[in-house]
Amino acid sequence: MDIFTRFNRKNIQDRQIDTLIGLSKGIAADGAVNQQEAEFLRSWLIQNRHSDNPVIINLLEKVSGMLEDNVLDPDESAELLSILRQISGEPSEIGELAKSSTLPIDDPLPSLVFEGSKFLFTGTCAFGTRKQCQAAIENLGGVNVGGVTKSLDYLVLGTYVTDSWAHESYGRKIEKAVDYRSSGVPLAIVSEEHWLVQAGL
Repeated sequence: MDIFTRFNRKNIQDRQIDTLIGLSKGIAADGAVNQQEAEFLRSWLIQNRHSDNPVIINLLEKVSGMLEDNVLDPDESAELLSILRQISGEPSEIGELAKSSTLPIDDPLPSLVFEGSKFLFTGTCAFGTRKQCQAAIENLGGVNVGGVTKSLDYLVLGTYVTDSWAHESYGRKIEKAVDYRSSGVPLAIVSEEHWLVQAGL
């Protein structure tokens, strides 16, 4: 890929994210997401999915899953509102490290050892799809596992894990990891941002 193509792709992605932030602010402005708004958002995401932007791809997967039965139920509406508030940058919502006190992330954050260590991702990651995250782990010599066990080394919380995690579908994994950690199992719970920094990604 030549430098012009790379630069042009970055400009397109930047414009898309700017537009997505604007859409997110508009949809979340009244403190609720209705069916029509979710369908409009899905249509926009479908039109812009060819950029390979992981935020757009992940959000499209999320919204498409919610609308799979053609009904946006109250729980899905609340979760989507939370995600859109994070994207739009509401002061109380954006940045997992800013609100890590409500998430059971290790403090201090540990140095990560990748070679031979077992990793599990939960929640939605900004880096990319679950497969892309798992491929990155394998490239670094780590091992992906399918569930929380006593042999798990690191549970990575995706950027879109909200502070209401206990009520989300991924909350059980986090609870189980917290229980193991509290009982002395050497299991670390880290943010996606910390994982990215440690991995040099």
